[in-house]
Amino acid sequence: MRYLNMLKENDAACVSALQNGHIFLFHHLIPLLQRSDPGTFRSVALSYSEVQSVLHRSGSDGSLLKESILIGCSEQNQAQFCLDVGELDPAAVAKECKGTFIDLRKAFFLLAGAEAHLVAKAQALLRWHQINRFSGATGQLTHRNQAGSQRVCSSSSIVYYPKMSPVVIVLVSDGKRCLLGRQSSFPIGLYSALAGFCDMGETLEEAVSREVAEEVGLEVQNIIYSSSQHWPFPHSSFMLACHATVSSAHSQLNVDHLELEDARWFTEEEITCALQVYQQHSERQMEASRYTQR
Repeated sequence: MRYLNMLKENDAACVSALQNGHIFLFHHLIPLLQRSDPGTFRSVALSYSEVQSVLHRSGSDGSLLKESILIGCSEQNQAQFCLDVGELDPAAVAKECKGTFIDLRKAFFLLAGAEAHLVAKAQALLRWHQINRFSGATGQLTHRNQAGSQRVCSSSSIVYYPKMSPVVIVLVSDGKRCLLGRQSSFPIGLYSALAGFCDMGETLEEAVSREVAEEVGLEVQNIIYSSSQHWPFPHSSFMLACHATVSSAHSQLNVDHLELEDARWFTEEEITCALQVYQQHSERQMEASRYTQR
């Protein structure tokens, strides 16, 4: 942690770490991945010299490497960076690296946990830099530090840091079933735990109670925090996961169709079956994407 913090504060040290680190490539925010075991993917970690070679063979002068963004480090303090090569031909880069550029929404659940976190963080930071090139206060250009951990307004010296929006997501149970809902924008057949952005000034518990009441007309009890996760879709959200219960005698849904297309109760058997179908569908999509790029 201290080593990473030092790299964020010391541009020269960050440049040195980049030359000895691992770099993960993206193309217009789409990560470069490789198939590992059947049905799973892994990220492609390239050395500085390997990325230099890829850039030169693709007609770039290599200066793009300066745009690499620090995303972490290994247990051996080897720094990890990400770089978007959107100006290059994706097919040529993928062939050179023996990988495939795959949409993160399709690949997210087929990556190992640690790798999914790293790739999601990388995509989120790349996106943040792309949409924060100008100061929201002055309209002037902003400039990043070497690590990419901040941007500074060129005229006012205002410092901008990457941000996440807090979102509650809650699995509601009546003791035997869990409650899931879907929006009209979801893929056909996809249901999710209820979720929504926290309003200004709300506590976690207040946000959970409000979202469930708004979307399905239920009053929840026994709100228990479960875990948290960064979620990169569509932009960076900080997901705060909770469990909550309702009385089986007061589980009648009153769905707000301005919020949700549908919501219903599901048994454990139905959830298990749906997850198996989703896994199979994701694997078929990965195969189709891989052969399309070939």
